Amino acid sequence: MNTSIASQVRYLQRPEGRISYTVEGTGPLVVAVPGMGDLRSTYRELVGPLLEAGYRVAVTDLRAHGDSDTTFREFGDIVTGRDLLALIDELGGRAVVLGNSMGAAAAAWAAAERPDAVAGLVLFGPLLRDPVMSRFAVASVHGMYRVLFTGPWGASVWAAYYRSINKGRTAPWLKEHAADLARNMREPGRLRSFRHLTLVLTHSVVEPRLPEVKAPMLAFVGALDPDYKDPAAEADWIESHGAQVVRVPEAGHYPQAQRPDVIVPATLEFLGELRVAAGGDWGARA
Repeated sequence: MNTSIASQVRYLQRPEGRISYTVEGTGPLVVAVPGMGDLRSTYRELVGPLLEAGYRVAVTDLRAHGDSDTTFREFGDIVTGRDLLALIDELGGRAVVLGNSMGAAAAAWAAAERPDAVAGLVLFGPLLRDPVMSRFAVASVHGMYRVLFTGPWGASVWAAYYRSINKGRTAPWLKEHAADLARNMREPGRLRSFRHLTLVLTHSVVEPRLPEVKAPMLAFVGALDPDYKDPAAEADWIESHGAQVVRVPEAGHYPQAQRPDVIVPATLEFLGELRVAAGGDWGARA
């Protein structure tokens, strides 16, 4: 299924398979990566304004998501961060990376790993550390994932959960997007890979790397985000790591889709400031 924002899907060859992405425009490079279980089209509200502002915009799928291959065996923040860096190298120059949820964690890891490749970070509902949970609680959650994300019901369960964490305002296209998620996950191999990702994913590999991130960071935290025990406290913690944090009212885990009225102007302002500071370009080439 083609879930692309643009019509032309490209592929980045990685050791275990191909990562799908689209790229449009000219100018400094911006690379966007969705969160777990999501598609490139989550960034539909941002791509147009970024192109109009004079950026080259690449939007990538995660491993085994969207149009990417289902042959991957490794999943998580580190391998996703490596995929991002490989895509930046493929497209040339440095990039500002946009990431949502798990994609934000991978982007932060990539910025710590390769400061030469990442000129800035824009993070939406970032999950940069694991919640404090007992071993029993973790085992219980994993047991639930094994039951919920399997069989003929797994894709529908994820789509329903996705809709539920869009607390507050919702995008007018949320119902359509959730249906796309379910259809994509019903393709052979995708639900199996997604379930494996939910069982191995940990952000504990990202948290200790945050002090190494030197790139400027802008983070959007939804005031109603149910993925945080306390969204306000999480926003404060992210801010303590040097990020400029925008607390987004009436938004849950997907502020880039739920509140484009807040996200688009703030993102463009942040990128514009980086562009001025870099003398018009941060090293990307068209």
